[in-house]
Amino acid sequence: MSTKAPQQNQQKQVNIRALAAKCCYSVIDQGRSLGDELPKQQDKVAPKDKGLLQEICYGVLRYLPALENDVRALMQKPLTGKQRVFHFLLLVGVYQIKYMRIPDHAAINETVSATGALKNRHMKALVNGVLRNFIRAGESATKESQVSKLPEAVKYCHPSWFIKKVQQGYPEKWPKILEENQQKPPMWIRVNQQHHNSADYQTLLKDAEISINSVEPLSQAIELTRPTEVTKLPGFEQGWVSVQDGAAQQAARLLDCQPGDIVLDCCAAPGGKTCHILEQTPDIASMTAIDVEASRLLRVEENLTRLGLTAKVIAADAADAKTWWQGQPFDRILLDAPCSGTGVIRRHPDIKWLRKASDIDALVILQQQILKEIWSLLKPGGTLLYATCSILPQENAEQIKHFIENNADASLVAIDNENSAHSHSIGWQLLPGEKNMDGFYYAKLLKIKA
Repeated sequence: MSTKAPQQNQQKQVNIRALAAKCCYSVIDQGRSLGDELPKQQDKVAPKDKGLLQEICYGVLRYLPALENDVRALMQKPLTGKQRVFHFLLLVGVYQIKYMRIPDHAAINETVSATGALKNRHMKALVNGVLRNFIRAGESATKESQVSKLPEAVKYCHPSWFIKKVQQGYPEKWPKILEENQQKPPMWIRVNQQHHNSADYQTLLKDAEISINSVEPLSQAIELTRPTEVTKLPGFEQGWVSVQDGAAQQAARLLDCQPGDIVLDCCAAPGGKTCHILEQTPDIASMTAIDVEASRLLRVEENLTRLGLTAKVIAADAADAKTWWQGQPFDRILLDAPCSGTGVIRRHPDIKWLRKASDIDALVILQQQILKEIWSLLKPGGTLLYATCSILPQENAEQIKHFIENNADASLVAIDNENSAHSHSIGWQLLPGEKNMDGFYYAKLLKIKA
């Protein structure tokens, strides 16, 4: 007879707060992506706890400067070296007390017990003391008079360099943009037109008791009232629907592919726009999707397979066409250019801390290189749609203005944007939260025939 205990009894209780502290440490101190680090930590917890771990990690990164300001006020000296992860544990504790509905005593107990999971029980008294002192100081620390004296980076929870760039680009709207970046993003879905139209799928959602907040009129993108697991969406596994923000769903509409077109999607991963174009215009002649990162193309292949679509997928550098282009010019090109990602901060709060001011100039140069190279692959009379998930004019309107001034065969096409609340004279700039969509930029260029 076996004396071996059931496997679940051998497993140690996982401390969610310890994992959150490790995840935030990896992002902020080691420069790793939250999208890479969070799944690693979520793999260690029960399915029911994955949402809590995500909420804490996202929250700490959203409010990082404010949380660090709170902790700094209660510490004689900062934690460094091997103790550095406990700095993030304190941020995790303060975040729960300030922003979550977890009772204070439960937040403190769980956070203090994380010191054992992080293998340093000597930190127990410090963590306990700081969090209890924070609760005692809470009322005086949150007075409006105190908040108004805070530096802008702490008050708005964004890096100073970014605040300055947004102030320069949007002198009147910058506080609203920063405020929208702090919101939790909605869940938008895209209906596969090969199976249902948007109206029919809305009926299926109603039958599944999934409520809708809005339908974007130009693209028919559907915004759900609250995020839901994809497996609960009717026909998800059968390819009836995909998750994609309403702003990103404008791309296929604006590119406006026609039957028989030869189409290129540059920087295509993870493939949402590639698939959307194929769903909308199944009778194009061909679709080529390229991305410089071969590993990211796995997601493109997965999406194409689930949706029952076909494209030629190539790991290739858009800035160096001679290494992959076979000489056939394209009728339509979507260039979803590498960018700062500053329009999707509400979905990826780590962007605020991973991106640096110096990155922007380098990205602008790279965008110019790709745009110039890809333009040479477009047929005369063809259309190129330039897109970014950035709100910085340097990457968007200024980039396109520079391109048109230096390419006599490039003509800007007016975009139907239903009188967007913020419209540059060059292209269409969606700001974060506008129509409850992500920040995004589009410019449509026609290649003039000689």
